[in-house]
Formats: sequence, structure tokens, C-alpha cells
Amino acid sequence: MSTLNLTASITALVLIDLQNAIVARELAPHPSSLVVQNSRKLAEAVRAAGGTVVYVHVDLAGILQPTVDAPRAPSDSPPPPVSANDLVPEAGFQTGDFLVTKRHWGAFYATDLDQHLRRHRVKTIILGGIATNYGVESTARAAAERAYEQVFVEDAMTSFSAEAHGFSIKNILPRLGRIRSTAEVIAALAR
Repeated sequence: MSTLNLTASITALVLIDLQNAIVARELAPHPSSLVVQNSRKLAEAVRAAGGTVVYVHVDLAGILQPTVDAPRAPSDSPPPPVSANDLVPEAGFQTGDFLVTKRHWGAFYATDLDQHLRRHRVKTIILGGIATNYGVESTARAAAERAYEQVFVEDAMTSFSAEAHGFSIKNILPRLGRIRSTAEVIAALAR
């Protein structure tokens, strides 16, 4: 594994779905508390180094609902409370961070994320959040299509099962970028 080198001025941290409704779910292999804690550490390190910090949350009431064999929820379910979309305070959102509201799995689809990153001359994206094989992986695939370099922070993401997380970490994400730990990314930002 090569040494990770990051130039903070052209790097953005993109954190996926660290919001009340999703953080509250049972997750594996990492508990949401660890993912949120590591995400906050990463955000602090990226800000301190002069990089861009982006938080993404999904509008659960406005999420696109195509016809599928395994629907997310019954169509007659009541809409989630507005607070379900709110970022958990422990995630560390600060004034000056960018907030993206998405309506599907990926953070690029029908949002201004790419435009915001291009305005800040971002070349490298550090990705974390919930869930590894949904929001993170979908965002990663779209970022690859847009030619961003990517770093995936394994201990700052998790999923609804250890198997689902592991499959993405082992088989998908290494083909789109580099897998590192929170400590390795923070060390690279400090160099």
C-alpha cells in the first residue's frame, strides 16, 4: 500500500447521510457512534488543513421511489418527521461547510455537489458515511465518472450488515480509489 499524499487545498471530505433517521439504525461492522466520531475528526482535520467539507443528507420524504422488487417502505407509510433528515450534532457540521440535500442514493444525482467541488478546484474526494454499499458507493461511482481521485475511509463508514460493508470495501471501492483509515487520512493531511 502506497503512502497517502493529500493536498488539502484541492481536497474535499464528503460525508454521506449522518442524519438522525440513519444514524439511529442498527449498523455493522462499525457502530454509528464510531462512524460519526471519526467523521467529525476528519472534518476537523480537513478544515484545519484548508480543505473543503461537505455533508450530504437525504430528504427522506422526497426520496425518489421507482417501481422496484424490494421497496424501501410501503407506499402508504406516513412521511418521516422533518427531524429525521437533520444531521446529528455530533457529526460536527460547521458554518462554512457545504450541505447537500439528495433525493436518491448518490450525492451527485440532481444536486449541485459537482458544481460546488469544481468551484473549489477539488481534485480529490475523501468519502465516508452511511451506508457503505448504498450512499457511499453510489457517490463513489458517480465521482469516478467525473474523474475525481478518491480515498475511502473504512472506519468512517458502515452499513446495515458487515457482509454488505465488506463486499464494497473488498470488491468495489478499491477499483474506484484507495481505502485508508481515519488515522492514515489525518496523518496525510498533516504532512
